[in-house]
Amino acid sequence: MRKALTIAGSDSSGGAGIQADIKTMTMNGVYAMSAITALTAQNTTGVTGIMEVTPVFLQQQLDAVFEDIFPDAVKIGMVASKDLINIIADRLIYYKAKNIVVDPVMVATSGAKLIEDEAIDVLKDRLLPLATVITPNIPEAEILTDITIKDEADMEKAAQILFERYGCAALVKGGHRVNDANDVLFEGEEKKPIWFKGQRIDNPNTHGTGCTLSSAIASNLAKGYDLSESVKRAKNYLSEALAAMLDLGRGSGPLMHNFSLAGKE
Repeated sequence: MRKALTIAGSDSSGGAGIQADIKTMTMNGVYAMSAITALTAQNTTGVTGIMEVTPVFLQQQLDAVFEDIFPDAVKIGMVASKDLINIIADRLIYYKAKNIVVDPVMVATSGAKLIEDEAIDVLKDRLLPLATVITPNIPEAEILTDITIKDEADMEKAAQILFERYGCAALVKGGHRVNDANDVLFEGEEKKPIWFKGQRIDNPNTHGTGCTLSSAIASNLAKGYDLSESVKRAKNYLSEALAAMLDLGRGSGPLMHNFSLAGKE
């Protein structure tokens, strides 16, 4: 069985972070492992507390995974501080990790800030250049490229800037001001931007969509699909999880990750 590792924060309400990643990886047919960067107290209405793990303990988690069940892909989500980012970069280099998907989580769906300002520079310098692909939404892409994104042409420009600046493929996701569900992938100078037209689903419950998409991409990379096919399959999975119309909580609720799994009554 193929294996995938998620390095991210825990979501106590189960809709995003480690919990969403493990559900997604499982539903996409890979064995899921985790290294937790932080515990969060959060629900569909917002984040009320964050407690980081120590750099030493994060390294212990990563070493425990890589030295025993080597992952075929790695997804990296919420990492709030520079010290933790440095540990992750060091261990990924040490173990020669492959198929690295970085979701540069900076702001929660609820609007809560999830990363320290000084950590952004370390993220840019050390982690993004190790990635196979990064998956920023429009606000995150604006931070990483220093441009304003107003339309689809700007999305393509941002994806190309990200590739040129960090040396990795970039999937710039719509959904913030520009379009609802269309994402653009830029893999390199020799390839044209690829658009993935998403299904328009009228569902306000989008808590954890970014975590889910990046984990599904990592899962498919782990299974041996190329990047464009992995993105296509991941978007199809995300659309079905949204279309199931799960409605939990008082805010932006979670997706139904297990839409195709029928348990016993």
